[in-house]
Amino acid sequence: MFALWYLTFAVDEIRKQDTMVDAAVLAKLEEGYAKLAASDSKSLLKKYLTKEVFDNLKNKVTPTFKSTLLDVIQSGLENHDSGVGIYAPDAESYTVFADLFDPIIEDYHGGFKKTDKHPASTFGDVASFGNVDPTNEYVISTRVRCGRSMQGYPFNPCLTEAQYKEMEGKVSSTLSGLDGELKGKFYPLTGMEKAVQQQLIDDHFLFKEGDRFLQAANACRFWPSGRGIYHNDAKTFLVWCNEEDHLRIISMQQGGDLGQIYKRLVTAVNEIEKRVPFSHDDRLGFLTFCPTNLGTTIRASVHIKVPKLASNKAKLEEVAAKYNLQVRGTRGEHTEAEGGVYDISNKRRMGLTEYDAVKEMYDGITELIKLEKSL
Repeated sequence: MFALWYLTFAVDEIRKQDTMVDAAVLAKLEEGYAKLAASDSKSLLKKYLTKEVFDNLKNKVTPTFKSTLLDVIQSGLENHDSGVGIYAPDAESYTVFADLFDPIIEDYHGGFKKTDKHPASTFGDVASFGNVDPTNEYVISTRVRCGRSMQGYPFNPCLTEAQYKEMEGKVSSTLSGLDGELKGKFYPLTGMEKAVQQQLIDDHFLFKEGDRFLQAANACRFWPSGRGIYHNDAKTFLVWCNEEDHLRIISMQQGGDLGQIYKRLVTAVNEIEKRVPFSHDDRLGFLTFCPTNLGTTIRASVHIKVPKLASNKAKLEEVAAKYNLQVRGTRGEHTEAEGGVYDISNKRRMGLTEYDAVKEMYDGITELIKLEKSL
């Protein structure tokens, strides 16, 4: 009888150790939460991490990778100027920490509720989009990208260096099989000359090291191991390997021919998916490191010069919001506009199809150009 009781007690203790959050982690959480609560942060993290939610989640860990609430929110705790402030260190985080993720997802993605289910992937009629700026007066360049996670691997904070390298090898060999317009070369970051790296960054082709939001989220470990960039000969098709997501698939070119750019992206995604299985969830769609990129993961954007609208930034933001568009600086999130050029994209990525996400950008940019002309 005693032996049975002792065995039960021992199993319970092991289970507790397996799920209990380390005291040092709890102390960091309590301190970080207090500072965030006292700050004037406008982040969605601060908005939805109430004391009740915090107390409910602070002792939880994900079953497989033992990710804690600190892993989820540490970027937002360190950077009070974050717009969102949370990342998913592994796919299970979206379930274990749903009390925090769900309201943030609903707020960011325009009302995608915890009872909602993301629709099946649909790229629609790729020929239905034309050129948003046929006279080349406003749109400097157009880009459509999507994020993908490789099945069987966690997100950045939980990856080992060996996994990073293994993934890079898989991505490199997969992409070397592409032909036609997509044919190109994979460039590993390891061993890349600084001059080549800087040129690719300046050309808006390559991600840069040292993003403080990603670093705080523990997403830059083992840099530059397992990271790289693929681009076709014309530099109109790119794939980033292990920056924020496992894969960022990008189609881009000068001018406003969204139809041509979208068609190239769809062809590429379909070709890559034949060779690499992607992580997908029935409710959330394609799974990504940042909750802002879930669902379709599609971000269709233009670099656009609208000087009259830009002279009143509040007005530009107001019109953009009406069409579910997001206004950023020239070099993306957390940057300023250079020479009056803005990066404007669709904001919603969940609760609608890929086609509809791109159409929101197409319709919104068309309206912005019409408005700019009328001023």
